[in-house]
Amino acid sequence: MPPLSIFIIARDEADRIGRTISAVRELSDDIIVVDSGSTDGTQAVAEGLGARVLFNPWPGYGQQKRFAEEQCRHNWMLNIDADEVVPADLATEIAALFANGEPAADAYKLRIAELFPGENAPHRFAYALAPVRLYRRDKGRYSPSPVHDRVDLLPEARVASLKGTIHHYSVRSLGEQMAKLNAYSDAQADDLDQRGETISVFRMVAEFPANFIKAYIGRRHALRGIYGFMTAMNFAFYRYLRAAKHWERRLQRRGRAKSDNV
Repeated sequence: MPPLSIFIIARDEADRIGRTISAVRELSDDIIVVDSGSTDGTQAVAEGLGARVLFNPWPGYGQQKRFAEEQCRHNWMLNIDADEVVPADLATEIAALFANGEPAADAYKLRIAELFPGENAPHRFAYALAPVRLYRRDKGRYSPSPVHDRVDLLPEARVASLKGTIHHYSVRSLGEQMAKLNAYSDAQADDLDQRGETISVFRMVAEFPANFIKAYIGRRHALRGIYGFMTAMNFAFYRYLRAAKHWERRLQRRGRAKSDNV
């Protein structure tokens, strides 16, 4: 097997993590699942497929992935989420990088395309993100940000891209997606406060329509029928909610300040 560790962060993913781990079992002898308190049997599913399961209370996205990095045995690391699947062609492409020793680059970008319920493969024109997911631990680490999910690389790191696409099964249902985005908007509002950033009134008013257009047209949800319309609406409302919560907190602080001065 390639000298590669694979790490996954998870909570209550028993229905999805099995296929995630199964798809990469031939790529690594060191698969780590960092669980933050599952109550649905996620741990047992992961252990049954040969993964090393560790518990770590949820500190935020970046911090949790940093904790997972520390548990890896190999210098090369691949990060996948519990709702993502590495298809066979991409697994073969990753294995080929190590066929003759060390890969040519220090880090690799992997395309990630979202699949909606009922879809078995990415749409021909599906929008895809391409973050760094495969990298050397001595050339990069996950950002410690609680909300920004990215690998910070050293300036001299050589970066290349792979051709295959990770399948991202992020939506169980519209309701579950909205609950997840609602919680994420809390974390993003916290992050805005901690960094001392301020969202303008104009931006708050424009968040919903601008982000609906971003998802429906820019990310090509329009090609996915009525489900694409509904998920674009969810995305737009989540982005508005992040701004609204930020503004609500500012108003509450002003109110408390006035009360203290009375």
